[in-house]
Amino acid sequence: MTAKAEEDLMAWLRNAHAMEEQAVTMLEALAGRTGDYPEVKTRIERHLRETRSQAEALEECIKRRGGDTSTLKDMAGKIIAFGQGMSGMFVDDEIVKGAMASYTFEHMEIAAYRVLIAAAEAVGDAQTKSTCERILKEEISMASDLEASLPDLTRKYLSRQGS
Repeated sequence: MTAKAEEDLMAWLRNAHAMEEQAVTMLEALAGRTGDYPEVKTRIERHLRETRSQAEALEECIKRRGGDTSTLKDMAGKIIAFGQGMSGMFVDDEIVKGAMASYTFEHMEIAAYRVLIAAAEAVGDAQTKSTCERILKEEISMASDLEASLPDLTRKYLSRQGS
């Protein structure tokens, strides 16, 4: 493979690391305000632990490949996520909007990991490929859980608003 493919893989790994750092901030904010929905809070907290582990695993891949994470990208992601978390404080339907945003974010992550798997395979990096395949499974699981919970979550929210 070309040097450009190696560069692209490293850039995409840094982007994924920043994406996971952003996800940590978003999930922390959402988990802190889901007390009325204990099953949602439990799943978010589980995925928060997974997400922290994912960021660490990506950092290990980056370092093993001779690079380092992008502090600027990580900070930008955290600032964006902080703003998103703060904006949720000012809407009464935050739980529904948060679930929708999380579902969308999970699908962006799924796409990113599919790209990383193909890129790692193209440059012959089996370890990075394996790491990304593990993370992809976790992201697909979370997206599936969110998809399954959206109707019930919406009904619970509407029921609470009516009482």
